[in-house]
Amino acid sequence: MKNKNKKSFITNKNTYKDNILDERVLLFFSLVIILFLVLFLKLISVFTIDSKTHKENLKRLDHNIIEGESTPRGRILDRNYKVIVDNKAVKTIYYKKSKDVTTSDEINSSYEVSKILNLNYDRVTESMLRNFYYITNKDKLKKRITSIEWAKLEQGKLKTEDIIEKEKERIKTSEINKMSNNDRKAAYLYHLMNNGYKYSYKTIKKGEDLTEEEYAYIAEHSQTLKGFGTSLDWERTYPYGNTLRSILGTVSTSTQGIPSNLKDYYLSKGYSLNDRVGLSYLEKEYENYLKGTKAKYELLNSYELKEIKAGKRGNDIVLSIDIELQKALEEILEDEIRKTKTEPNTDYYDHSSVVIEDPKTGEILAMSSKRIVGDKIIDNTPTILTSPITPGSVVKGASMLVGYNEGALKIGDKIVDECIKIAGTKEKCSSHTLGLIDDITALAKSSNVYQFKTAIKVNDQEYYPNMKLNFNEKAFEKYRNMYHEFGLGVKTGIDIGNESTGYHAKDSKAGNLLDFVMGQYETYTPIQLSQYITTIANDGERLEPHLLKEVRKSNTTSDLGEVIYSKDKKVLNKIDTKKEYLDRVKEGFYAVCHAQGAYGVGYIDEKYDAAGKTGTSQSFIDTNNDGKIDTETITSSFIGYAPRNNPKMSIIVTSPDSSRPDTATNYASLVTMHITKRVTNKYFEMYGIN
Repeated sequence: MKNKNKKSFITNKNTYKDNILDERVLLFFSLVIILFLVLFLKLISVFTIDSKTHKENLKRLDHNIIEGESTPRGRILDRNYKVIVDNKAVKTIYYKKSKDVTTSDEINSSYEVSKILNLNYDRVTESMLRNFYYITNKDKLKKRITSIEWAKLEQGKLKTEDIIEKEKERIKTSEINKMSNNDRKAAYLYHLMNNGYKYSYKTIKKGEDLTEEEYAYIAEHSQTLKGFGTSLDWERTYPYGNTLRSILGTVSTSTQGIPSNLKDYYLSKGYSLNDRVGLSYLEKEYENYLKGTKAKYELLNSYELKEIKAGKRGNDIVLSIDIELQKALEEILEDEIRKTKTEPNTDYYDHSSVVIEDPKTGEILAMSSKRIVGDKIIDNTPTILTSPITPGSVVKGASMLVGYNEGALKIGDKIVDECIKIAGTKEKCSSHTLGLIDDITALAKSSNVYQFKTAIKVNDQEYYPNMKLNFNEKAFEKYRNMYHEFGLGVKTGIDIGNESTGYHAKDSKAGNLLDFVMGQYETYTPIQLSQYITTIANDGERLEPHLLKEVRKSNTTSDLGEVIYSKDKKVLNKIDTKKEYLDRVKEGFYAVCHAQGAYGVGYIDEKYDAAGKTGTSQSFIDTNNDGKIDTETITSSFIGYAPRNNPKMSIIVTSPDSSRPDTATNYASLVTMHITKRVTNKYFEMYGIN
């Protein structure tokens, strides 16, 4: 009975195993069928639904899409739509190595083409000759490498580059000297063909030096002279010559392409290494607008291209600059600088700077700085943004507002202008002792003492002779913050970059507060002074200065295209003060130019109803370049706007080191006044008063 039960159990167990096996086989075949169905459906998709896409992809693999050369940039125009930067077509012979060109091809081409092209072969160097000799005599030079050196190469102790260098070093001078004139010409041309990025366009010859015969020869033989070709390149032209030239900026050449220091930046934006780009100032700042769109071609075979997208000139930018006013300004500057250098006591004077701005919009109407070097005048305009000066009394408008805001001064307060004495220091005075004066006279006659006594109150003290002035960082910060609100000591935001903030002093002596409030402590750039005076003229709104007015879409003709961007005025901040306080400062600035005995009388003609502020400051220079300050000079400045009640323009003029104090003649040049008067006369002659 037991054996029967055991047999039954074994049978049932085997049946159970068979059932499990059948289920696994069924599952396996089911998966295989499903996979075949998925594969079948995918094949249907490939041959039917996705066939069009795959055909297009295949076509792309078979036909390369390439870009043409750089197209001309957009023009630059002044506010009256006069073209100040344009392009001209230039015939060019170029070389662009393709992947199927061998070194042997290049050597043959260099010999053939160098016989045709009249290049400056005197520029060939020994390095070029040595490299060319190496290229044409490799087998011969390999024998000059020792077995030990070859072994080191195999062992990794030397690199291939090291071997090549040794081969070049072992070229004998006598071998170089035996190179024929044709060899030397070919060596120079070979260098031009291979200098720079390997597969980029190399300009071999272009422009006025390129003859019709040379151009025609290359054009006719471009199929056999692999890599050589002709094209119409372009160059920037400047109808107004050097006027505003430095601020317009520069563009890389077709040979130069993208400079190595800008390579990563431009490649990340989709540029090619041989693209021409803006390198400085406006050309660089507005690259995105000015750059052209390159043509695109489909490469059908080794020689045939099909244009699939035409190239297009870049968009035009319109500046806020009036080029006629700019031209007149530069002529006035050059004339006055030359005259000033004939005056006594101007040993260290060498330049003046001017900015003319529309105070209602922040538009720069003209700006220039000129420097005299020997008997030559050179452009110095970029220093308007980068070279700070000690401003002197022009900052007293901002200083006065701190006194009003802090309750240290009330409108109409009278203070005795007298020399003051702080313990441990020399007396500090105004240029003239003025007696009892109010705030208007203090600005009109540039009282230092009025500002000193006010600053002492802001410092939570009252003046008395021989007092000790306490150090109070908060007092410094109150003045500094107000200056910053006007744009003094901070970046103005002007749209050409490379802007300096000036010198931020860190000397914590209490007495420096008195120098601070009279403009003798920190330094500011001319463009910051321009923003400061336009903020006063504009009732306390600090505007971002700018040179761009609008952008116009490019056309195939010389006509202006539609406006695609307009630069609106940008308010950076509003001065934190009461309107009555700012109005009082403006009244004081008006008195500067009109009150009897005021220091700004004569800077701008009375009929233009101007307001402004003069500034005279001590400056110190290193006259022998030994790194030590050794000579004191005087810097003169003027800031102003006109007309008073409806300002059309603001102007700043700075003339660093225009005089020397305490000399035998004690003569102080009036160069800043002369420039201011001539420039404002020219402005109102062009624009009128109303």
